[in-house]
Amino acid sequence: MAVAAGLAPVAVGTETDGSIVSPASICGLVGIKPTVGLVSRHGIVPISRSQDTAGPMACTVADCAALLGVLAAADPLDPATQANPGGAPDYLQSLDPKALAGARLGLVRGSYTGLDPVDALIDRAVEKLKELGATIVDPVELLDTKKYGDAELDVLLYELKAGLNDYLPQFAPAAAVRTLADLIAFNEREHARELQLFSQDLFVKAQAKGGLDEPAYKDALALCRRLAREEGIDRTLSEHKLDALIAPTGGPAWLTDLVNGDSSGTSFSTPAAVAGYPHVTVPAGFVAGLPIGLSFVGAAFSEAKLIGYAFAYEQATHHRRAPGFAKSASVKP
Repeated sequence: MAVAAGLAPVAVGTETDGSIVSPASICGLVGIKPTVGLVSRHGIVPISRSQDTAGPMACTVADCAALLGVLAAADPLDPATQANPGGAPDYLQSLDPKALAGARLGLVRGSYTGLDPVDALIDRAVEKLKELGATIVDPVELLDTKKYGDAELDVLLYELKAGLNDYLPQFAPAAAVRTLADLIAFNEREHARELQLFSQDLFVKAQAKGGLDEPAYKDALALCRRLAREEGIDRTLSEHKLDALIAPTGGPAWLTDLVNGDSSGTSFSTPAAVAGYPHVTVPAGFVAGLPIGLSFVGAAFSEAKLIGYAFAYEQATHHRRAPGFAKSASVKP
């Protein structure tokens, strides 16, 4: 990525489920996936109106905080931004190296990667959080995301169709492609060029869905919100009187090939993504020369608090380092 390589100081990413926090984590960056509604999505190619958001990525928590303060604002062209109860605070005021003192953090061990070097690194990060004054409730549990994985995909397929059908004629009014059906047909006509490396099976599945007034869509959305919010993050925070949840953001960077596809392993992105809640990842160290991120997840519009925790941890550890552009991963941890 340009930011990780030092070609740009900051960047704006967009996430539906993992597309800010995952690349930030594996590139040794700070990433903030805000609460849905804090930052306007107007003009962004849509996937999911219930999960899409833009957010900052940078080398430091301070740079992310500064950019988030610029991005966060109510926008009449994005109704979701009307849900923000407090406007956009000055997130630079959250940059307190002592922010972790007295914080209660719940460790979601069920989201550990199963990779011994990664999980040992996160255990060391937890010990550092304790040294910095945090109380760690270990472990706490979240509902298994498999309980709503199928429902999440259904929601995304319905919303992708509705979103693209609204977006294409608005932002490309002169283009021949004006609907998802048009896009699918174009890709088939240009199969050798457009589908050489990837299929469009998700487009086809989305096109087969009905409108957002269908009971199947409404039921899937309600299930996702209940399990990710009320019976998920909200319940765990409340039961243990927590300020935030912590976990490894995911494993190290992976290889992708054209036969087997991705081998990305575990990720902590889904609970906050489906709930629409904030998620901050900060560098926690390296495994085999590859960066690993530590995640802080909280209740809706708790960005200021999470930024403070991430900043305090960052300032006490300084794990971020410029890339060396090695030809391969190190054989040493």
